[in-house]
Amino acid sequence: MGQSLAQKTALITGITGQDGSYLAELLLQEGYRVVGMTRRSSTDVHERIEHIVERVDIVSGDLLDQTSMTNIIAQVRPDEVYNLAAQSFVPTSWTQPVLTGEFTALGVTRVLEAIRAIDPSIKFYQASSSEMFGKVAEAPQNERTPFYPRSPYGVAKVYGHWITVNYRESYGLFATSGISFNHESERRAKEFVTRKISDGVARIKLGLTQELRLGNLDARRDWGYAGDYVRAMWLMLQQPQPDDFVIATGRTHSVRDFVRLAFASVDLDYEKYVVQDLRFVRPAEVDVLIGDASKARELLGWQPNVTFEELVDTMVRADLERLGRLVRV
Repeated sequence: MGQSLAQKTALITGITGQDGSYLAELLLQEGYRVVGMTRRSSTDVHERIEHIVERVDIVSGDLLDQTSMTNIIAQVRPDEVYNLAAQSFVPTSWTQPVLTGEFTALGVTRVLEAIRAIDPSIKFYQASSSEMFGKVAEAPQNERTPFYPRSPYGVAKVYGHWITVNYRESYGLFATSGISFNHESERRAKEFVTRKISDGVARIKLGLTQELRLGNLDARRDWGYAGDYVRAMWLMLQQPQPDDFVIATGRTHSVRDFVRLAFASVDLDYEKYVVQDLRFVRPAEVDVLIGDASKARELLGWQPNVTFEELVDTMVRADLERLGRLVRV
C-alpha cells in the first residue's frame, strides 16, 4: 500500500490486547498506517485483531530488549507510539513481581530511549493506570492525587508514569500519560473479574456450570468501555502540548453490582450461584477507585458514551453468543 504524504504511521505495542485491538480499529478509521508490535511466541494470539490483521503491519519485538525497540522505531519511523504492552494482570504481579517490573516499568524507559535516540519528534502515549492510586488519598482521584500503589503492578505503573513525565520535562519529548480507570469489553481476557463474571453467567445460563467463585465482592471500581477509552488516548496525541489526563466515568460500582446486573440480564438471581473464595482476594486490596475526568472533558472534549449497565449487558450477551455456538457445535 503506497503511503501518501499526509498519512500518519502509528506503532502500537500490545496490539493483540483488548485496548490495542480497539485502538487499531480507531486509527485505521482515521486513515493511519497501523503497525503492531508483538512478542514472538509459539501460539497465534491474533484473536482480537483477526478481523483487521490484513490491514495492519505486524512487527516482532520485545519490551525487555533495548536493541529490538530501537531497531523497530528506526525501521517503522512512526509519527505516534502507543505503549499499551505490559504485564497487566494484578494477581500475576504478585507471583511474578520482577518480570512485571521489567515489562511494565523498565519497558517504558526502553521505548522512550529508542524514541530519543532515533527521532525525538515522535509523539508517545503511555498507558498509566488507576491502580497507581491504590490506597487512595482522596475521592474522586484526579491528575494531582498522590499515588499509593498496592501491588507490584501498581508500583511498576507509577515508575512508567514518572519516567514518561521525566523524559517530557528533561528532553522535550511529546510524551503523555493517560491514567485510565478500569475499562472493559467483550474482548477482555478471562482472568479479569468482569470477564470472569460475564463468562461465568453465560456458562451457568447455558447449563455448563453451577457456580461462580469470586473474591472480594465489595471492592468498588470506576468501570468504563474500552472502545471509549482508546478514543481519549488518540485525542491526547492530537493536542498542541503533551499532558497527563485521567480517563474515567466518574461513577463507581462494586463487584457485587456487576455480578447482580450480569445475572439479572439473563433473569437469574446471583445469590444462588456466587461463592466467595478467599483464594481470589488480593494480599493488599484496593477498596475504592473513582476518577475525575474533568480535565479530559474540558481539554480533549472527551466523554464516555457507553454506560455501566450497557457494558455489563454487552459482555454477557457476547459470551452467551460465543458459548452458545460452541454448545450447538
